[in-house]
Amino acid sequence: MGRQVLGKNEGMLFVFDRNATQCMWMKNTLIDLDVAFLNTKGQIINIESMTAGSSTIHCSAHEAKHALEMNSGWFKTHGIGEGEQIKLPKL
Repeated sequence: MGRQVLGKNEGMLFVFDRNATQCMWMKNTLIDLDVAFLNTKGQIINIESMTAGSSTIHCSAHEAKHALEMNSGWFKTHGIGEGEQIKLPKL
């Protein structure tokens, strides 16, 4: 929230306390983003496109432990889709 720019290959990784259906929204967010919801193994469950400033709620299709937000179109540009495995940092 409040960011005016996100670097070309930078993102924001959210780690949730529990594995459950997770939801995101874009209130007070100034740039369009895509979010990939990940299961406990780092596999992409689904990817949602989110519009800056929108109050539309975007949720994981199944239980998720992580969400990775990237610039709008980043996943498509890099050929990354549902079912792909993301190597997560050890937390």
